[in-house]
Amino acid sequence: MIEKPTLKSTLRAWAYIAPMIAIIGVFNIYPILKSLAMSFYSDYNFYQDVVYAYGWDNFIQIFNDSNLFLAIKNTFIFVLGVVPLSIMLSLGIALLLHNVQFLSGFFRSIYFLPFVTSTVAISIVWNWIYHSRYGLMNYFLGLFGVDPINWITDPKYSMLALVIMAIWKGLGFNIILFLVGLNNIDKGYYSAAKVDGASDLQRFTNITVPLLGPTTFLVTVMGVISSFKVFDEVYSLFQGRPGPGNSALTVVYYIYEKFYTEYQYGVAAAAGIVLFLIILVVTLIQMAYNKKFVHY
Repeated sequence: MIEKPTLKSTLRAWAYIAPMIAIIGVFNIYPILKSLAMSFYSDYNFYQDVVYAYGWDNFIQIFNDSNLFLAIKNTFIFVLGVVPLSIMLSLGIALLLHNVQFLSGFFRSIYFLPFVTSTVAISIVWNWIYHSRYGLMNYFLGLFGVDPINWITDPKYSMLALVIMAIWKGLGFNIILFLVGLNNIDKGYYSAAKVDGASDLQRFTNITVPLLGPTTFLVTVMGVISSFKVFDEVYSLFQGRPGPGNSALTVVYYIYEKFYTEYQYGVAAAAGIVLFLIILVVTLIQMAYNKKFVHY
């Protein structure tokens, strides 16, 4: 029986959620509103927190800066390179772990380790893997007759090196989510399909893929948002530079440079608003796709 809410129970409920609301308000809502306001500071003294003039100057400046468009282009390349491949690899590995129980727990731990490991530590390892003379990557490619590649110092390969490392780092979390989704599928569907003579491929395309729709949607949204915010991997892999010749310059790295290197706080805030709008539009498109094609 559901109790009727009273003033006392309502106040008790608000008391329980008040700390979380305060934390979200201070560390999430306030910074967003402050960044929005700061993006219109055209004349601002950061140290005294005094605004002398407001206007669109910061937005005009970034839209006349070719580096912003390069950063947006590189960010989209990174998102399109990481998210689809990461989902396909994660789903494939999750299916193997789900169907082959031998040492599955051990391999789940192995795949999840990169997700909980420091990005800096991972970047140090991948710097060694990408080493032009002694790295494992060039050694492996050399077995197929491929000449050594300067993964870190050649602008043509720096983004590819970043994408490979990011996919490897994020696989574990996606695999865990897909395993949860696979375990929630009723085995009766597969038994009925087998009775009807459905092949493995038909069971995968007609049962597994549709019923994994909500999980795939969740993984996609989280992957897109986190990929748009990529910074740690760039900073660590290229030792504090946005790749050779800005070849791996991303939007968040652009914001970092404006804020911490050039001390253009208003410009950095304006670039942050642009990134927020890009992520918002992409997420809304994904939500529209979700309503049309994903069934719960």
